[in-house]
Amino acid sequence: MGDYAFDAAVELSNCGTYEGAPKPYGMPGSPAKKFNTPITPKENFLRIARGEKPLWVPNVSSEFNNIQPSCMPDAQARNHGGFDWFGIEWEFEQKSNAAMVKPGTRRLSDICNWREELTFPNLSDIDWEKNRKEEYGDRLYPDRPTNFCIVNGWMERLADMTSFEDCLCALLEEPEEVNALFERFTDFHIELVGIAHDVYGADLITIHDDMGTQRSPFISPDTFRECLMPHYKRFNKAVHDLGMYTNFHSCGNVGKLIPLFIESGFDFWEGQDNANDKKALLDEYGSKLKQISVYVENPAGSDEEYAERIENNLKKMGSAGTYICWFVNTKPDSKISPFETIYTTGRKMFCGVKE
Repeated sequence: MGDYAFDAAVELSNCGTYEGAPKPYGMPGSPAKKFNTPITPKENFLRIARGEKPLWVPNVSSEFNNIQPSCMPDAQARNHGGFDWFGIEWEFEQKSNAAMVKPGTRRLSDICNWREELTFPNLSDIDWEKNRKEEYGDRLYPDRPTNFCIVNGWMERLADMTSFEDCLCALLEEPEEVNALFERFTDFHIELVGIAHDVYGADLITIHDDMGTQRSPFISPDTFRECLMPHYKRFNKAVHDLGMYTNFHSCGNVGKLIPLFIESGFDFWEGQDNANDKKALLDEYGSKLKQISVYVENPAGSDEEYAERIENNLKKMGSAGTYICWFVNTKPDSKISPFETIYTTGRKMFCGVKE
C-alpha cells in the first residue's frame, strides 16, 4: 500500500469529534472520535462497495451517518409505537425496547382487496428539507458515508398488514396479486430512495425483509424467484442508477438464499450472527455479497482481554476486505478504546506499520 502505511502517532492523534445525531431504531446520537485517516471514512466504505481493498475495517457505529428520519411514520411507529405509513398500529414494549404490530390489528382483509383497502402515502406531503435541517443540521458529515434506513420491506409489510401465516399463504396461493402489490411497494420504495439521495445525500440504503427462522429459510427458492426477486432487482437497479448501494437486512438462517440475494443485485447482507455461519458464508460469497454485521463482544475479563477478542474477530472476519462491523460497545468503561482497537487492527492488517 506504499503511501498508506499505518502511522499510529499521526493517525491516532486528536482530530476532533463527530457530533451525534439521531440514529435508526430509536437510538440516540453519540459523539465519535475522528481519526487522522489517510482517506476519508466515506472513501474507505466506497472501496469495499466497489469491490476494492479498504485501508481499514469500517465501523458503522462511529464512521457512518446513520439516519432514519423521524418525519417518516414508519420510524415513529417502529421506534416508539403509533401508526406507520399504511395505518398499521404498533405498540412499544418497554422491556424489549422495541415495537410490534398491536395484537388483533388487521389492515388488509385479503390480498385480493389491496387496491380497494390500501392508501399509499404521498411522499410530497412531507417537508423533507425541513426535517434534514432541523433533525440533522450540519451533522451529516460529508466525509462519512450516509446510511439511510428503511425498516419494512415487501414481505414484512404484507405480514404486518395481514398476519405472518396469511402472508406466507398469499405467496403460495395468490402469487399474481402478491406481485401486483409488491410492484406498487417497489414504486413507493424507489420514490423514497430518490428522496434519500437528493435530500440526505445517502450513499447506502439499508432495507429490511427477514427471511428465516433460527433453523432455515421459511420460503423456498422458487417462491423467492417468483414473488420477490423481480421487485428486488428493480429496486436495486434504481438505487444503483443513483450511484448508491444497497444493504439487505435479513435475519434468520438464510444461508441457502444468499445466491438469490446476489442475483437480486444486493451489495451487502446484514444477517443474524447466531443463526448463520457468517464466516463460512463470507468466505464463500464475500466477493459478490459483502457483509455488514452487528458486532457485540463479551465484556467479561480485563480490558486487555476484551481488546484482544475484538482484534481476533476483526482478523477472522475482515481480512479479505469484504466485511463491515457495526460495533456495539459492551464495555464503555474500558481504558482501552475498542474503537481505536478496531481501527488500528484493520490498518495494520491491510497496510502494515510505518517504521
